[in-house]
Amino acid sequence: MKKRVVFSDPEEAFAVLGSQDRNIKLIRETFGVEVVARGDELSIEGGVEEVAKATGVIEALQNRFRESRHLSPRDAEDLLAAVQRGPMHEESRVMLPTKGRSVTPRTEGQRRYVEAIRSHDIVFCTGPAGTGKTYLAVALALSYLREEKIQRIVLARPAVEAGERLGFLPGDVEEKVNPYLRPLYDALEDMMEYSLLRRHMDRNIIEIVPLAFMRGRTLSRAFVILDEAQNCTPLQMKMALTRLGEYSKAVVTGDVTQIDLPAGAPSGLIHACRILRNIAGIAVVRLHKRDIVRHPLVQDIVDAYERDEGSAQESERREHEES
Repeated sequence: MKKRVVFSDPEEAFAVLGSQDRNIKLIRETFGVEVVARGDELSIEGGVEEVAKATGVIEALQNRFRESRHLSPRDAEDLLAAVQRGPMHEESRVMLPTKGRSVTPRTEGQRRYVEAIRSHDIVFCTGPAGTGKTYLAVALALSYLREEKIQRIVLARPAVEAGERLGFLPGDVEEKVNPYLRPLYDALEDMMEYSLLRRHMDRNIIEIVPLAFMRGRTLSRAFVILDEAQNCTPLQMKMALTRLGEYSKAVVTGDVTQIDLPAGAPSGLIHACRILRNIAGIAVVRLHKRDIVRHPLVQDIVDAYERDEGSAQESERREHEES
């Protein structure tokens, strides 16, 4: 069997082929097919099933590139692993309300995360920066709003770094806390037309608030996202979780390696994951370095910091033993 794939432009061709044709070599080795690049197209030849799988991976790489104009070195590996596991999990695709596109989980961990949100009322997700914890939660919240499964979205973050010093910052309350909420605005603006986002915010259909502003409220028919939750205390976490009303859903995200609470203060995220993980209707998902989908250097940066922290801990241990 022989198939042909056409690229829309040279930049797409370069991204899909990979540096020094790395992606094509992986596809050849995985499926045992012959892949030949000629100008703006690829020719794939081999057994019927193998050619179909190889073509599926190449077309999926094209779609990812067309969505973001970027492919990481891990994308081909993730897609190959998904094909070898079985179906490509199209049910995990998240349809956005505007901009005519969807968001697709790009790793197995992200797929499990999306499925956990869909099947549980409360989901805790921990993992390093760049694993899509917040982005995927916002995408699902928007899809639920689009499908009228909920009536409002509430996104909250603790303004831990400011602490009691908020009063000394210039401006009104909104101006004081906006720097801490900016990542949530960024995710929304990437997925929605600005005019629609503004209308939703003016009508309180979408709210972006500091965590403290949730006290005393009951949120019914809402999709609540608590971001950077590693910086909540256990009491703040309890307050946030007990705001949920009927037909609501909550996603709590954070990186437990980046806690900014005062030394010795327990993290409400770690505490909640420990005491709530066995309750029906609650899921705990842990994403890892292999789920990082930002710039390829992000994973190298995470690795370097982990190696350095490991070396520092070993040095401290030796100094302690010698003393």
